[in-house]
Amino acid sequence: MDFILPPTLPADGIPWEKVLPPLIPRLNGTYGQYNWSPKLIIPETDNSSSAEVVCDDTGFTVQVDVKHFSPEDLMVKVIGDFVEVQGKHEEKKDGPGFTTRQFNRRYRIPKGVDTMALESAVSPDGVLIISAPMLQTENPRSLS
Repeated sequence: MDFILPPTLPADGIPWEKVLPPLIPRLNGTYGQYNWSPKLIIPETDNSSSAEVVCDDTGFTVQVDVKHFSPEDLMVKVIGDFVEVQGKHEEKKDGPGFTTRQFNRRYRIPKGVDTMALESAVSPDGVLIISAPMLQTENPRSLS
């Protein structure tokens, strides 16, 4: 797109407030028939899918808030160096319409974690807890 500038510029410079609106719609307000809002660009944080990941000397733990899902709606699997969590419940009647809820999360499993001993369970308050111990390494100790 070519811009044609006038041969002389105003003393106070280019009036960007008149030039830019046709090129870049305002983030708040309206432009023509369009309504814009920062919420359209940056979604609000959904705390219902927040997670806490901890890895220390004892093992690896992931806690995911899944209070909107029943245990039957969840799938936990290890693929390579990742543990994948999927949640989906089928359509549920919600007034005149239907609601479907779904999420997919992947968490990298740190080196040294025993993935064969990985366990998962849902707590009564709706938190999915995935845990695995560290691999047992044989450290030769010298007895004196």
